[in-house]
This record gives sequence, C-alpha cells and structure tokens, in this order.
Amino acid sequence: MPQPTKSPARTFPLAGRAVNRMGYGAMQLAGPGVFGPPKDRAQAVAVLREAIALGVNHIDTSDFYGPHVTNQIIREALHPYPADLTLVTKVGAVRDDKGAWLPALEPEDIERAVHDNLRNLGLDVLDIVNLRIMGDIHQPAEGPIGRQMEALATLRQRGLVRHIGVSNATAKQIADAGRIAPIVCVQNHYNLVNRADDALIDVLAAQGIAYVPFFPLGGFTPIQSSALSDIAQSLGATPMTVALAWLLHRAPNILLIPGTSSLTHLRENMQAETLELSADVLARLDAIGRTVN
Repeated sequence: MPQPTKSPARTFPLAGRAVNRMGYGAMQLAGPGVFGPPKDRAQAVAVLREAIALGVNHIDTSDFYGPHVTNQIIREALHPYPADLTLVTKVGAVRDDKGAWLPALEPEDIERAVHDNLRNLGLDVLDIVNLRIMGDIHQPAEGPIGRQMEALATLRQRGLVRHIGVSNATAKQIADAGRIAPIVCVQNHYNLVNRADDALIDVLAAQGIAYVPFFPLGGFTPIQSSALSDIAQSLGATPMTVALAWLLHRAPNILLIPGTSSLTHLRENMQAETLELSADVLARLDAIGRTVN
C-alpha cells in the first residue's frame, strides 16, 4: 500500500500571526453574482460562525462584495472579533447599479474603499488590504501600479492599514509593489487545473510571502475532471475536498480561502486539512493539471 506523504503544515505566518492554512472566502455570502443581499441571511451568519468554530482564523472579504453586504454580515456574525482572527480585504474596484465590476484605482478611490471597509466591518484599522489590480479580471496583465501602492502605503503610515498585499498581479508588479511597501501576501487565480503561477508560488515561498489562490475550486465553473472524481471516490472524499488538499500539499505558503454559503460544503472543505494524500495520488493529481484546460 502506498505510504502517505508527510502531512503539510497546518499554519503559515501571515502579518505576524500563525494563521491556519484553511481559511474562508466570504464572496459567496452575497447574492447571485456577488451582488445584493443573500437569499438567506441567517444561513450566511451561521456559516461564518461555524467557520470560526471549525478553526478558521483567516477570512477574505471586500466591501465591493454586495457591495457592502458581505462585510456587514461578517460584522453581524462575528463582531467583536476573535483576537486571533485575521481579516483580509481588498480595494481597487466598485460595482455599478447593475452589478458590473468597474476599476476604482485612483488614490481617492482607494482611500474611500479603505474607509468603507473600516466602517462596514466595524474596525479602526484593517489587518491586511490587497490592491486588486483590474488587468484582465481573472488574469494578471502588466501595467504600472505605483500610484495605487503609494496611496496604500500612505494609509498604512496613517495607521488605517497594518499590512499590504496584491491581487491579480504579475511577478513584475509584485516586485514593483515590494519596493514601495512590504508585501505580505499575493492573491491570484490558481487551482489544480490553472497552474500559470507555479514558478511564482515557489519564488514567494522562498521569500516567506503567503500565496492565496482565489477560485481554488474553479470559481463559478467548478473543476470538472473524471480523473479527479475517480481519485476522490478511492479516498472516500469529495472531488472539491481532494482539490483543496492538493493545494495544501503543493507549497507551504499556500493559504486557502474557499467560499461557500452552505454549511455542508464548508464542513467538506475543512476536511481537506486532514486528508492524507500518498505520493502516487499527488502524482496523479499533478497530471490532471497538465491535461485539463
């Protein structure tokens, strides 16, 4: 019988704290299309409280989810916040009245967004703010980010933001950002079948910078693979749990923020941190990323 690989570390340092690598992304707590209120607000509150009960101490959010809705639900469910909870938000976009995602990257937009997040989360200072670069929505595109980073660095100096990260960023943009202010995390699109950042993840791991994949389960179009389903069935787990477990094994600096508005799916996702994967299974999962587009 194949021997399991060494279990991945359960925590990684983020902004001076040892955060659990299984976190939670709050995006799906808003209504359809991440716009408007949820169908069941009480259920959304219950999911957040259950996440904390299951050991989550890293929650990703933004005031442009809803807009405002997700942060207000987080405040209702969890405020006053647990002392070890790290709340990570992002700025760089707004929603129009039809729900479209629009860039909002002028310095005054960034300051307004920080204040919106502070107000709706009920905080005096934000733990981490990611600059969401609106290049190609789900794919980084080169372009200058100096003015935006300077604006965030100024807000950090004023004590409104403790730490800064970047999202949807290229390697050059990450390096450019780091010359303006320390970068503690990078949040890009990455999962079992979207592997463009493989080399970047390893570079960031060597630098001690957290990598936080958004859409770790494929996003609005979940990962579909007969090979993944077969592996999951052999392990007695769901395909999504296996896909998350692969990410935990992929690199020690990967922090997961799968989102869900379902208590059942939340509990299934959390099982990824204890799912053992043998070297053979890891090899088979790696092969999926080379064959599925």
